[in-house]
This record gives sequence, C-alpha cells and structure tokens, in this order.
Amino acid sequence: MRKLTFIAGAAVGFVLGARAGRGCYDRIAASARRIAENPAVRNTVESAAHNGRQAAARAGTAVVDRAGDRLPGSLSQKLRSVQGRQNPLDDDWGSSGAL
Repeated sequence: MRKLTFIAGAAVGFVLGARAGRGCYDRIAASARRIAENPAVRNTVESAAHNGRQAAARAGTAVVDRAGDRLPGSLSQKLRSVQGRQNPLDDDWGSSGAL
C-alpha cells in the first residue's frame, strides 16, 4: 500500500511539474536556495549535524562496550581508537566536524 501511494504521489507530482514548466521550477529552486542560505537555517542544520555526530560517537562507544569482542578486528580497533580521543568528532572517517 505504501509503495502504491508513493508511486501515485510521484506520478501526480511529475504531471503537475511538467505542466508548470521551467519558470515554476526556477522559482522553486531560487526559493530553496534562499532558504538554504538563511543564517537561521544554516545554524539549525549545523547544530543538527553536530548533535548527530555526538550521538554517533556515543553509539559507537556503546557498541564497543557491549559487543567489542564479537566485532571484526578492524572495526573493533577503529572504534576503540576513536573512543580514546579527546574529541570523538575529529576522526578520519570523513566527519571532520565542519560542514
């Protein structure tokens, strides 16, 4: 049922978008850019990303504490190395703390 609803919604959106034309698309894209450039929105996004990285660090610690011996060696070693850092957000997994 969910797939059918999604497909129906996508089809309606496609038809309405095709009828609206390029001008409407350009207006929507410009509005989305203005919203994304808004300082309040940027601060909220950065805060959410920071909180997400902190939650991921806590989850990694919990995984090591509860299942560390049952994890593959490379993953267990990586999680323990991140766990021992002062700032767990500065790792070499691509999350440098900056967006």
